[in-house]
Amino acid sequence: MKQNLIAASLMLMTTIAATTPRASAASFGDDVAFLKSHTDVIVLSDKKGESKVAVVPAWQGRVMTSTAGSDDGRSFGWVNRELIASGNILPHMNAFGGEDRFWLGPEGGQFSIFFAKGAKFEFANWFTPAIFDTLPFNVVSRAPTKAVFGTKFGLTNYSGTRFEVAVEREVQLIAPSTAWKDLGLKADKDVSLVAYASNNKITNKGEEAWKKETGLLSIWILGMFTPSPSVTIVVPIKPGPESELGSKITAYASFGVIPPERLKAEENLIYFRGDGKFRSKIGINPKRSKGVLGAYDADNKVLTIVQFDQPAGVTDYVNSLWELQKNPYGGDVANSYNDGPVGPGQPPMGPFFEMESSSPAAALAPGKSLTHIHRTFHLSGPEPALDRVARATLGVSLDEIKSAFTKQN
Repeated sequence: MKQNLIAASLMLMTTIAATTPRASAASFGDDVAFLKSHTDVIVLSDKKGESKVAVVPAWQGRVMTSTAGSDDGRSFGWVNRELIASGNILPHMNAFGGEDRFWLGPEGGQFSIFFAKGAKFEFANWFTPAIFDTLPFNVVSRAPTKAVFGTKFGLTNYSGTRFEVAVEREVQLIAPSTAWKDLGLKADKDVSLVAYASNNKITNKGEEAWKKETGLLSIWILGMFTPSPSVTIVVPIKPGPESELGSKITAYASFGVIPPERLKAEENLIYFRGDGKFRSKIGINPKRSKGVLGAYDADNKVLTIVQFDQPAGVTDYVNSLWELQKNPYGGDVANSYNDGPVGPGQPPMGPFFEMESSSPAAALAPGKSLTHIHRTFHLSGPEPALDRVARATLGVSLDEIKSAFTKQN
């Protein structure tokens, strides 16, 4: 059965009831105060103290949440308060939350780093490596708008290949003037904005080259966000025939069929619900991806944009399906996940929704490195102003986004 990390996480959360988190949005100050009562938190802030980002070294320099409105402003990340407060360490995965967290792939297949050599691809044998689950990253340096983290570790994949890895992870608040340039627009005083980037580098610290034949690693950045009944996720894609570009969507069979009122594929766009009420996941292959994802929360007038590095012409991305794979480098560059109940009468893991990106497979000689940059922008304000951003970044108006699942085909 084709399974993936989110499916496994949901199975775990169904078994362990203590991990059900808060569902409502909190203020940034409330979330930071809660986090500080359980772990150290680094808060990055602009000079005005309006744009802020909360980062936790103990969870791999993870961005837990951010705001554009100082401590009283909306907290954009999803925080699993109940799991954090419990102090429990779960055996398979610890979903603390966070809107930018560092992981490595692949999850499944003959080159998996989540399964021991020879183990069956079953949930009982699936374990998230502690180095990007529960172990801390070292704080290398910190400044008002930037923090740098680092660590070194070893991993052995399913085929028995040993990797010696060094990680350097930089989280930086992006100045508004730079953020607007990254979005391809002039600044708009009517829009509140917070933007930050994680710059993630892995280095081969071993004596042997990392080769396709024995397995490669990839950088995997995942972001969890608070859902709303009005959240629609938007994925711009490159148009063209499947014979050349592959399928528009990778639909994950382990979640079953996604009904048409929750997933819609057009020539240039994919619409996907982010309401936290129906578990489902999609992927975008590198030939279709444009290096950007978006989500609009119409109830709260919040537009979230995610940009990520995607090297031109590169198509080797690790495959995370739970099976011995025919094409271990035919994976996705981007994913989106919507949480929801595992089954009738069963709780969701959150709820939350996710936007994710991955680096290419890292074929690195000793001492060589691969870097992957993932940027997150949260914008709030009047809809005419946000509409201009949506058109420029996603190629679609807010009206089209809001009506994606109501208009007639």
